[in-house]
Amino acid sequence: MADTTQGDTTQAKAGAERTAAKLAKRIQAFSKEHGGAEGQLAYIGQMGTRIVLVGEDGGWGDLVAPSHDVAKSAAEKAGLTLHENFDGDFAAKVRTGPYEWTRMAGIQIGGPSND
Repeated sequence: MADTTQGDTTQAKAGAERTAAKLAKRIQAFSKEHGGAEGQLAYIGQMGTRIVLVGEDGGWGDLVAPSHDVAKSAAEKAGLTLHENFDGDFAAKVRTGPYEWTRMAGIQIGGPSND
């Protein structure tokens, strides 16, 4: 019986590298569209790690990587400055619009929903 462990490991590493490269391209596209970007990695359990992106113009978004290692690799490949926490000056850069206010805060305080 042949040992396929080495092959499986090599394939997994190659797949992780491809995923990181794809995520890095998306990070770079976001950064270009928003005049630069910074980020933060947030573990979300078995689903993986969320890459939170905040543009220099206040625009924001996120991507989900299958693991913390893939997320970190993608951020490094994209040249993304990472923050340990989503607070302080970093969080203050986020600009929200009417959609976010009515969808996130509005629902809690009895405002209209965006159905």
